[in-house]
Amino acid sequence: MSLFFITQAFVLAAMLIAGARGIPMNATAESAASNSLPRLVVAHFMVGNTYPYSVNDWAKDIALAHSKGIDGFALNAGRDDWQPARVADAYTAAANSGTGFKLFLSLDMTSLGCSNSGDAGVLRNYVTSYASHPNQLLYDGRVLVSTFSGEGCTFGTGNTNTGWQNTIKNGLPGVFFLPSFFIDPATFGSYPVVDGFFNWNGGWPMGNYDINFDSDNGYLNNLGGRAYMGAVSPWFFTHYGPDTFNKNWIYRGDDWLFAQRWEELIANRNRVDIAEVITWNDYGESHYIGPIAGAQPMSQAWVNGFDHQGWLDLNQYYLTAYKTGSYPAITKDRVFLWARLYPAAANAPDSVPKPDHADWTQDFLWAVVLMTAPADVTLTCGPSTQTTHVQAGLSKLKLPLTATCDVSSVVSRNGGQVLSFRPDGFHFNTNPPSYNFNAFVAASP
Repeated sequence: MSLFFITQAFVLAAMLIAGARGIPMNATAESAASNSLPRLVVAHFMVGNTYPYSVNDWAKDIALAHSKGIDGFALNAGRDDWQPARVADAYTAAANSGTGFKLFLSLDMTSLGCSNSGDAGVLRNYVTSYASHPNQLLYDGRVLVSTFSGEGCTFGTGNTNTGWQNTIKNGLPGVFFLPSFFIDPATFGSYPVVDGFFNWNGGWPMGNYDINFDSDNGYLNNLGGRAYMGAVSPWFFTHYGPDTFNKNWIYRGDDWLFAQRWEELIANRNRVDIAEVITWNDYGESHYIGPIAGAQPMSQAWVNGFDHQGWLDLNQYYLTAYKTGSYPAITKDRVFLWARLYPAAANAPDSVPKPDHADWTQDFLWAVVLMTAPADVTLTCGPSTQTTHVQAGLSKLKLPLTATCDVSSVVSRNGGQVLSFRPDGFHFNTNPPSYNFNAFVAASP
């Protein structure tokens, strides 16, 4: 999805607490196509960022993702002639892992050709090469295949549905086709080749408002009994100038986007068959939750020094609730912190202008805390400090960032300090060196 072209279409909130173990379900939900199948959580993986990868590099990512409860990777494959070899290495590493970790193709149709029948060969070869692989993700007994875009692909036929039918279904092992087409859900009935739909843009609010489930409902109300894959993402910022990819905007990540989005999916888990985390390693758009590795797509200016692995454990907490129907027991006090390091309104000496929609975000430290028992949580950055009494369970807190400062947090209980977390490098600077709207993320051990 590294070149995607989606149309881009405040509050001093009080603490929100979600400590209950049971998960409320949407009583009015339509039944999903595969309600009897287990809920899965996969992560979108940009093969385009793996040029220097070896099988061992894939093995490291697979081991880490598996250890955090992720079931598989959606391999975003594009047109580069070296990418099929990296996909093969990924399947080799998955097989060697002995974990049962699954893989499936997410065909990047903003990169791969699809205008004539000859373009179908690459896609069909991917399906036939891995259909019987032990680590190929099968859904409802069929080879799961997804896409990024592809709504305009005809493969030389008269329409999109026939083109995909000829390419992804006819003469192939059984395929469960679950694409991300950027189309009006009201037209879903025109695509009988599709077995389910992936709502890519459901992962972020498309305007200056909090994330909500409206986009999902638009899909769900038009599926006609087919499967639904929902997106969850922690952030979005891309900063390419006209001389490169010419992508320079943010989506609104305020108000604990990652946590809020997961809570929506969990509350509607009887309607959402698969949750796809966007992404494991898309550095160019700043929504990676895996380690910074491989070959960055000219994104070093806003990615280097901004590790996001602090989100991995928070992701594990939520995905456990999504997959099982119950939030896991909290056995250790944890603090998760993230924020931009520079004021949104500040000017910077940057050759690329301030990103579009910069006014959609406010200068706050966002915190999610997991507490084993009631406690007092103090967040501090320079003159801004706040102490909140929270209950056992998960609580969401925020702190205004107003001056150059270092972020710290303290958890106290029964008159004593039980946790002090001052992340290295978490320094808010009111004089930004560039327009970097990426998130700095940290999690206590």
